[in-house]
Amino acid sequence: MADALDISSLCEDDDLMLLSTLLNEDDVKGPCLNLDDLSDEQFYSFFRFQRNDISRLCNALSLPLKFLCPNGTRVTAHEGMLILLRRLSYPNRLEDMKPLFNRSKSELSYIANTVLDYLYIKHSGKLSNLNQSWLDEEHLQQYADAISDIGGPLQHCWGFIDGTVRPICRPSVNQKLVYSGHKRVHGLKFQSVVIPNGLIANMYGPIEAKRHDSAMLRMSELLPKLEQYMTMPDGTVFYLYGDLAYPLRVHLITPFKGAILSDQERIFNGRMSKLRSSVEWTFGKILSLFAFVDYKKNQKLFLQPVAKYYLVASLLTNCHTCLYGSVTSEYFYLSPPALEEYMS
Repeated sequence: MADALDISSLCEDDDLMLLSTLLNEDDVKGPCLNLDDLSDEQFYSFFRFQRNDISRLCNALSLPLKFLCPNGTRVTAHEGMLILLRRLSYPNRLEDMKPLFNRSKSELSYIANTVLDYLYIKHSGKLSNLNQSWLDEEHLQQYADAISDIGGPLQHCWGFIDGTVRPICRPSVNQKLVYSGHKRVHGLKFQSVVIPNGLIANMYGPIEAKRHDSAMLRMSELLPKLEQYMTMPDGTVFYLYGDLAYPLRVHLITPFKGAILSDQERIFNGRMSKLRSSVEWTFGKILSLFAFVDYKKNQKLFLQPVAKYYLVASLLTNCHTCLYGSVTSEYFYLSPPALEEYMS
């Protein structure tokens, strides 16, 4: 394995590192972070993961031993991950991070973006690929049972779909392209599928905020993927549930429509609407953990990788859910997979 990762080449080496080794790399520019200076509470508040889980997180994400940034800065995977987590966890300035890491603003910027690029290129497929071990027939049935066990009237509903608009700073050009008249903000839109264990099973985006959810569904080509992976050999169909913005399909169930509904139809809509709110909880968890992506004044479309920030934050939120659970997993009484199983 090479001594450092050049992000332009994106080495696929899967060698893992140990925390004790990373904290004693002498040839890496800049002093390593002294973790002993932070209490456990401070550490979790700063980085959103517990102290003993950072090494496990780096291992699961298959980070190389060291990163080599475009400006020549070298950094261990451990420190690089901490810098990215701190950058995302709060809308703080690079200037505010200098005392914590004893690095210049330019170094911190290069390091955060290098690790961000690595995670996006190597692992963004985890948010789009439905061919996962935790999405096989056995697990789909567990998700469907978890939904029906707490009052869901559908037997094979395995998750919920919805779109979210992430506000951004008003761009200097082409403002109308990303302006949502409905939300009255400039932003980018993402489509997410959330399952009862709290994980984001699928995410598509970004597209312009003005786009309708049904248009985003068509652009994502999610329905053909659902037909491929969610139709079992015996003919059983597992389907998602979405709001009125989506079309009714074999693999996508929507509420009953119309001004006049029967009592049973109203009860159905009410029960499923209550359960579908779990999607909003997951959106909220991303913003709660990584508030940087919710600070629109610093989400500048042509100056920063705005969409990449949100996608990587979503991936890290899934990792957080695997380690610590979520409101959604507690609500449905269904534990997420282990971090290593999720990332396998």
